[in-house]
Amino acid sequence: HVQLVESGGGLVQAGGSLKLSCVASQFTFSSSRSCMGWFRQAPGKDREGVAHIDSDGKWNAESLKGRSTISTDDANNTLDLQIDSLQPEDTAVYYCAVLSQFNHCRGVFVGIWQRYAPWGQGTQVTVS
Repeated sequence: HVQLVESGGGLVQAGGSLKLSCVASQFTFSSSRSCMGWFRQAPGKDREGVAHIDSDGKWNAESLKGRSTISTDDANNTLDLQIDSLQPEDTAVYYCAVLSQFNHCRGVFVGIWQRYAPWGQGTQVTVS
């Protein structure tokens, strides 16, 4: 079965950058005809979508207002999210997840987290 493992989180000062990675096993995203999303959840808040990419390579990270880049490393089956100019309000657990309904998500950012599965365990980002 598909497994996702996130990494790259940590403690960073405001204005700094982080590169989050999501490694997939039993799943080759580039040929999957699916989409992947990055979500985050802060304490006491609902899970929110922050970035999306489909297996055609079209991506969207508008919710991070030009501070992020999403990319794939097909050789290592990895999805990366680079976030710059981090602010304390970016503090959250960041997750990656798969949305297999390609016809619904191709080129379209589906921010409804309940439609995604499976999920990784998350990586904590703390901005001081």
